Amino acid sequence: MEPINVDNIKAQMRKGILEYCILSILSEGDAYASAIINELKESEMIVVEGTLYPLLTRQKNQELLSYRWEESTQGPPRKYYSITDRGRAVLAELDNVWTDLVNTIARIRKNKSVDIQE
Repeated sequence: MEPINVDNIKAQMRKGILEYCILSILSEGDAYASAIINELKESEMIVVEGTLYPLLTRQKNQELLSYRWEESTQGPPRKYYSITDRGRAVLAELDNVWTDLVNTIARIRKNKSVDIQE
């Protein structure tokens, strides 16, 4: 029997919701990539730049995000990302999907607990 790699399962679950998390962060205000990574890490959502940048590019190409360059007092100019109106509409839809998913899992877990006790 093959051992179960729980860390891999957790990583796959995080990847699945990372785009939702990015939109959620940017709905609070514009941010550059390092600030997005820091906010994700503070929330215990571990992500590296190599994972984040392709997602930001994809969301920009889907017109969910836009960006602008700003001079920085600490180094080179920074690319600040902003959520677009289309991004806000997608985020609202994902909020509903997330709520439904959490409720579904809660029902399944509750039903599972009831079944185990019987």
